[in-house]
Amino acid sequence: MRASTIAKTAAAVAATAVSGSVATDPSSAWYRSLRKPPFQPPSAAFPIVWTMLYADIALSGAAALDGLEGRALEAERRRYLRALTANLVLNAGWSWLFWRARRPWIAAAECALLAASSADLVRRTARVSRTSGAALAPYALWCGFATVLTTAIARRNPQA
Repeated sequence: MRASTIAKTAAAVAATAVSGSVATDPSSAWYRSLRKPPFQPPSAAFPIVWTMLYADIALSGAAALDGLEGRALEAERRRYLRALTANLVLNAGWSWLFWRARRPWIAAAECALLAASSADLVRRTARVSRTSGAALAPYALWCGFATVLTTAIARRNPQA
């Protein structure tokens, strides 16, 4: 991987993380009042998991983009970059829908799109590098779990 590609994917992922963080407020009275499912991870787990996943996205994305270098692969590289960008927008968007808009059902639907987008990103990445695709798989799994968790919160809080 080239350092310049890693720097670009890291910057995009960092922008996503900052955008999502700005919207997130787990200490809000609204969030504390929500009924949560028994499988809700402890609050301290989220920053740890997301830090690792964001690093994973940046590195796997850089590996895939560098693996798609060359004239014959330029169209596929552009498609990958669009898929990665869309995924990052969906990633940050969940926080705004859930935390700021306080719309758990809409956030759950958006999270399902994020999970599908993440699985597609794993597939695209694995076509370039099996190792990078396998490394990115936990991201898709976590997004699937986030969809289940968000849906469970929405179901337990119909007034929210």
